Amino acid sequence: MPQPQLRTRTGRAPSAARLVRGAAVGASLALLPLATACGGAEDDSAVGKKASKTPAISAVKAEVVAPAKVEVIANLTNCKAKIRVEADELRQGVCHTKKADYLITTFPEERFQQTWLDTAGMYQGDFLVGFRWVISAELQSLKQFRPKVGGTIVHMSGMGPSAAPSPS
Repeated sequence: MPQPQLRTRTGRAPSAARLVRGAAVGASLALLPLATACGGAEDDSAVGKKASKTPAISAVKAEVVAPAKVEVIANLTNCKAKIRVEADELRQGVCHTKKADYLITTFPEERFQQTWLDTAGMYQGDFLVGFRWVISAELQSLKQFRPKVGGTIVHMSGMGPSAAPSPS
């Protein structure tokens, strides 16, 4: 029984050089995961020393644009957040520090963040707003967080009846 021959789209048999190049590319792609997984002969102590020399960097300097997790933002503000809401529309963590108490809220989609901001607009307050996250805190705290996490400080003036006494 005759062996089937390889053919290109034009109907010609591929040259030996093309077959060798194709095999080389295939072999290199197959070995790529192995080469990247083996990072060298560093032991854990060398990795720890290397990590300790790495300077801390803020999200602003790193130009982070991906939506962050509550825990990541909390870490940037020197807090370990306690998650108090875990829902499809948002995650919210509370931070208690010696300097401030505040909420960090993250959203899986921008539309959920916009709905949350629209609702928060009914109440008076200041918020640090980033890409699919919001920090709710006193204005002074937000000013301290902004260089570390980025975002824009937004003041909500609120709506509804005034807290001032009505004229009699």
